[in-house]
Amino acid sequence: MNQCETLIINARIVDGSGAPAYPADVAINEGRIAAIGQLRDWQATQTIDANGKVLSPGFIDVHTHDDTNVIRQPQMWPKLSQGVTTVIVGNCGISASPVTLKGDPPDPMNLLGTAEAFQYPTFSAYVDAVNQAQPSVNVAALIGHTALRQNHMSTLDRTATPEETAAMRTQLSEALDHGALGLSTGLAYANAYAASTQEIMTLAEPLADAGGIYTTHLRSEFAEILDAMDEAFQTGKHARVPVVISHLKCAGVENWGRTVDVLKALDEARKDQVVGCDCYPYTASSSTLDLKQVTDEIDILVTWSQSHPEMGGKLLAEIAAEWRVEQIEAAKRLQPAGAVYHCMSEADVRNVLRHPATAVGSDGLPNDPLPHPRLWGAFPRVLGYYCREQQIFELPEAVHKMTGLSAERFGLAERGFVRAGYWADLVLFDPETVRDAATFTDPLQPAEGIAAVWVNGVLSAQNKQPTGQRAGTFLARGRVGGAG
Repeated sequence: MNQCETLIINARIVDGSGAPAYPADVAINEGRIAAIGQLRDWQATQTIDANGKVLSPGFIDVHTHDDTNVIRQPQMWPKLSQGVTTVIVGNCGISASPVTLKGDPPDPMNLLGTAEAFQYPTFSAYVDAVNQAQPSVNVAALIGHTALRQNHMSTLDRTATPEETAAMRTQLSEALDHGALGLSTGLAYANAYAASTQEIMTLAEPLADAGGIYTTHLRSEFAEILDAMDEAFQTGKHARVPVVISHLKCAGVENWGRTVDVLKALDEARKDQVVGCDCYPYTASSSTLDLKQVTDEIDILVTWSQSHPEMGGKLLAEIAAEWRVEQIEAAKRLQPAGAVYHCMSEADVRNVLRHPATAVGSDGLPNDPLPHPRLWGAFPRVLGYYCREQQIFELPEAVHKMTGLSAERFGLAERGFVRAGYWADLVLFDPETVRDAATFTDPLQPAEGIAAVWVNGVLSAQNKQPTGQRAGTFLARGRVGGAG
């Protein structure tokens, strides 16, 4: 008689590969999937009847800013509640480690918290802190270019000297030796914008030997987006590494409709190098309040302001009218601040989301007092709104974009698929009812239709409640670049 810790019966398996669903039972033992098939003769400590619901790999959030939250708030309910079992931190050039601050964290590193949150001068110290906190989700990490710049440069409004770049490379190499996934940049932000392409290329050179990856928040997501994409592709070719374009979008009203050209450029690049992208399933972005993005053509919601906290939750246009100034002047007065920009077209979001090279990432900001709803709702929104209601892809493809594609791209070994011997990161959901409940005005809402979540074989959430069991761990880089 075969025995296991957990037996899930009567499930409909969507295995993460994009293959059609099939009925089966799944046995879990010692953190891994022990068997898949008709397993009624197995003995289990706990048996759960799926009643025909879908059992898929746990969702992998490839684009997060949870760097400090996985340690300070290890329950990670905004992610666990929507079926996420692994988060990738360190995106957009900002990471919690390796960091030694000289004062307040430079923008946009302040998205990760105040100076007190940055306690990890080495990447190994960060890894130890994650494992000691034992968050409810697994954690894999990129190293942020802006974080490295602020460690080694006296000012960030210029490109790095060869000596400064060499120092950054040494620190990046140390992190790669301790399991970092690769390098991320946020070249659109003021504290990285002055970096030359040569600085990025030179810094990226250690990635290839380590099997790492290069991800980038492009230098522009507006009119110059094609040039910015070309810079990213050239960096990947120079460093001989896979490239991921973060939260690919065409921002700004004058840019709407250009995803046709943008995706054509992506496809052209994919002919001779490994290139992919991620996106979140919303037409609004969210970040710090950036003067370059202030315009009266779109709604801009101020989510927080250090100098005028009473203005959080108001539109920038309303604040400007109240103060009887132009919006750009109001934005200056509010800084440092956060904002949601309703800057994309629905058609463009759909074009990017359905592209075969696109994985799903939330880009949620957990420290924002009024966060974009993607923090709590990105993955159920893909399943409910875009898959079930809008039918832009079938369920197996939707799940693939949130699991198998992501695991292969970032080298997360034995994750992202429902396969015997793989780690039992699993989510059980009802495909007929799963949906995002979070909204822009009421964003702190767990999703509907997520029945249960297992992390490393441990039942971590059930019926919209955390079980209190936290079984996440730090995931070191495995084989990278299996999917373009």
